Amino acid sequence: MARITKPLTNTEVQQAKSKEKEFNLVDGNGLALRIKPNGSKLWIFNYYRPYTKKRTSLSLGVYPAVTLAEARKKRTAAKELLAKDIDPKGHRDETSRLNEIAHSNTLENITAHWLEVKKTTVSTDHANDSWRSLELHIFPTLSKAPIHKITAIKAIETIKPIAAKGSLETVKRLCQRLNEIMIHAVNAGLIENNPLAKHSNTPQNSTSPHSNQMNYQLCYMPSQSLASNSQPAH
Repeated sequence: MARITKPLTNTEVQQAKSKEKEFNLVDGNGLALRIKPNGSKLWIFNYYRPYTKKRTSLSLGVYPAVTLAEARKKRTAAKELLAKDIDPKGHRDETSRLNEIAHSNTLENITAHWLEVKKTTVSTDHANDSWRSLELHIFPTLSKAPIHKITAIKAIETIKPIAAKGSLETVKRLCQRLNEIMIHAVNAGLIENNPLAKHSNTPQNSTSPHSNQMNYQLCYMPSQSLASNSQPAH
């Protein structure tokens, strides 16, 4: 007869005491609470890796930060991956790696890469002027933002104060430069599309009854620009 594992209760988990050696309280279906001699409690999911069938375990977090109910949800998610022959540990490691890469691709870093390409088609003075304008008006707010987190709304909010001063030519140049950077990111495979491409760079006074502020559509660039770097801003 198969051994039946009785699921843990919240009380059992909460009141479990440490021993001289670490031990596990088993919840079933691979989930267990590992209790260490120092009293710490760690959720683990024991499973067999797809294809190799080697037994391993996946850490699901520390109790009580991760509750019994949350640990069970994580177990369910891991089992769903296994049903598709996906190793939960490998999947988590790869997701973390991609997330780390994505967040290292900040607007400032991508702008530096874009500028290196741009220097091949414009003068040094022009390239330096482009960088200074972004450094002055855009970087204080968005320099550390991951490129995939840049949205039209964030760009508009950053540029609004400049437009409010009537510096519309500066707004136009910043819009074009931001577009070029986003297009560069698309061409580099860092983002799927340019989030600023749905807007016009012509500043307009808002006619909305809900806003008294200047409202303008940002940074429209023709779709054919995706094939190459756009025309340099002047």
